[in-house]
Formats: sequence, structure tokens, C-alpha cells
Amino acid sequence: MPQRSQNRRAKTREFHHSRHADMSFIITRSDLLAPLKEQVDRLMPYLVKVLRDALGSVGKEVRLGNVSCVSAKRGWWTRQMKDEIWERGGGAWMVGKVNVGKSNLFECVFPKASRDGANQPLTGQVGQSVWRPRRMLEEPSNHLGPDSSTRYQQLHSDTSTNNHLLPPPQPEKRFPTMPTVSHLPGTTASPIRIPFGGGKGELIDLPGLARATLEDHVLEHHRSALVMRQRVKPDQYVINPGQSLLVAGLIRITPQTPETTLLAYPFVPLSAHVTSTDKAIAISTQTRPSGIEAIAKAGVGDKMESAGTFMLRWDVTRQRAGPLTSSSAAALSTRVLPFIVYAVDVLIEGCGWIELVSQVRKKGLDVEGGGGKFPAVQIWSPNGDYIGVRQPMNGWSLGGPNVRSSAGSKRPRRSMKGAKKNLKLAKSKSNGAHQ
Repeated sequence: MPQRSQNRRAKTREFHHSRHADMSFIITRSDLLAPLKEQVDRLMPYLVKVLRDALGSVGKEVRLGNVSCVSAKRGWWTRQMKDEIWERGGGAWMVGKVNVGKSNLFECVFPKASRDGANQPLTGQVGQSVWRPRRMLEEPSNHLGPDSSTRYQQLHSDTSTNNHLLPPPQPEKRFPTMPTVSHLPGTTASPIRIPFGGGKGELIDLPGLARATLEDHVLEHHRSALVMRQRVKPDQYVINPGQSLLVAGLIRITPQTPETTLLAYPFVPLSAHVTSTDKAIAISTQTRPSGIEAIAKAGVGDKMESAGTFMLRWDVTRQRAGPLTSSSAAALSTRVLPFIVYAVDVLIEGCGWIELVSQVRKKGLDVEGGGGKFPAVQIWSPNGDYIGVRQPMNGWSLGGPNVRSSAGSKRPRRSMKGAKKNLKLAKSKSNGAHQ
């Protein structure tokens, strides 16, 4: 990752021991963020800012021009990534945690051959052309040849490198066997390296890095429900004072600010339920039977601990005020509004996030000095883990509410078949009666 600099001639690449390494951040499964590709593209400044915040003190000194947001399921920006892998050549390593879509993306961006002839080695001879980027289709493939594969094999036979940590390179094929794609963690048990381009480079899929998830506290037949396979359209939950939000009996969110109403939008593939705080405590600690669906193992209730108290400290008044701040309607400034809308995204590791929103009146708040009292929530989880917060993405406003259509409940329109004919008959009868 190159350092940030105000000098436009600053170096963006450095070579160490005659080798050059680039690190790119790839956000997979972007189809889970918004329904349209254009909406995801507009989220890029937000995603870069969140990534910079996650890097801590180092984030301010890193140039993040190498952030990509792709979707192997929808094919968003995968063609551009395939072109980049081909042009760079060399070894492309895919590193990430389990269940983030590495194997699925591997299959989508690998530069496969463009003609029939599977399971045949590529030697760069005539009639054995390989995939190339669109702007290179008209250019001769001078980089391919009998010597390129030899040089590539010599490079990987060098014992001074760390290749002893990898399996031996596979013979190059036109359409090689891709890594197995599964929602179960640990499907890729060892590194998978597949060469391409007649010795131009290879793509390496590494096993997922282990991370703490809720699987250890969930019944075995419910573990597959923790993985978000498609975009969730959440319902709106209203949490009044004295109530709490329960997520599958594992996560409990309790407001700490009195006389404050919260709105919750769970972007998780788990069931959510709003109930009284006393009842929520009894259900999460497994001391009271209930009809609410719970997927936690027996004994998890004794491990419930507080993950901390989190503030709704991001101002989203402009995004949530609707026509009051819209340029096509009232176009009011947020300064003249008598309220402020605060929000936060509560992260559940390996599962999703919950958007929390609260509206607070300005009366009695030190708005100008920035010392206003933010709404707060306390979150409970097994061992107090798996919880984090970030700047809100406003996913509810971005994707639209999940409201039921009332078109089916309306009275059907009366059939107008033969209406003109009946009108003429009525007129003729009325004229005959007058005569």
C-alpha cells in the first residue's frame, strides 16, 4: 500500500529484491449492499472512509486508490478485475476470512481460455490462443511463446523463495477445475494455484482466515442460517422505552436513554423480535420458556455478557428528513429543523448488521458546541464478543422499505364491457318516453 503524498510525482511503486508487490482491497458480494449497481457505485466514498477508519492510525497515511467493490453473483466489475489480473501477471494471491466469497470470485475473474480444447496444455502455439482483455484483442500476443512457460517454471523452481509453503504448480489447462464454492466454512483446505496465459502468471486461492463467529453457540442444524446468501429487505422495528430487540435469542439490544424511541432495521438472515426488557433478559439467559424461535445451544444463556454501550453519534438528519431537506421539495437546512436524527450500524461478525436510528429534539441540547447527548444502547451477546459499530450506511433509505403492496386489497374495478351500448339503449328509451 503506497503512502499518501501531496506530490503528484510521488512514487506509487517500489521494488524490493527485484520484486514488486501491490495490495488491493476487494469488497466481495456487493449485491448484498444495494439492489442496483449504480447505487453501489455511489457508496464507494463511504466504503473507502469506513476502510480508512478500520485501519486506525495507519489509515490516514495510506493511499486507498486500489479499493474495488465487485459482485461475482451479478457480474459487477468482474470484467475489469479480470483485465487487471491479466495485465499484471505474476502471482495474484486472494487472502481473506472464511465465507467472504473468495472461491466464487476466483472462478469469475480467472482468465480462462477463449476456445474449445479443455484439458490441453497451453504452449503459446498457433491455434491455442488464450483469453485477453478487450483492448488487447487486436494486438499480437508477443508475450506468449515457448520460452515464457520455461521462464515461469524456472522462477517457481527457485528454492530461495517461500514456494515450499505452496503446493507444486499445476500443468496449465484451458479450462481448469475451479475451487469448490460452498457456504460452509473451511471448504478450501489448502492453497490452490492455477496458472494462466502460457506462463504469464497464476491465481492463488488461499484458505480462509479463521475468525470468531456465532457458530459455536448455535445449534448445528441452524448454522447455515447465519450466512447471508441474498440481500435482506428488513422490516422496521420500533423499540419503545422499556423494550429490547432480540435477534434469534443470541443478541439483545436495550436502549439506555430514557424517553427515547429507536427504529431498528436488521440486515441479518435471522429472525428479530421486540419485547419487554425483562422478558428479553429471561429469554436470552434461557431462564424462561417462550414461543420465540431461538437457535442458541443449551447453556449459552450463562455466557451472555455485555459487549458494551454504544452511542448513536452520526448525524443522518439530511438523509432521513425526507421532503423537508429534499432539493425538489421544501429544501430546508438542517439547522432550522427542531430535531436531529442520529444513527449507527451495529455489526454482527459473520452475519450482517443492524441499523439503529433515533430522532432527538434540539431543545435542551448543546448543538452548536457539539456536546449534545447522543442516544445510547447496550448490547449483550455470548461472551460479549462478535459486536462492533461503524458509520451508518443508510441501507434502509438506499434500498427502499419492505412494505406490503395494498393493490391486492383494493376493490376491483367494475367491468366497462358494453357500457356504451347500454348508455345508447338508455338514451333511446328516454327519448321514446318523451315522445
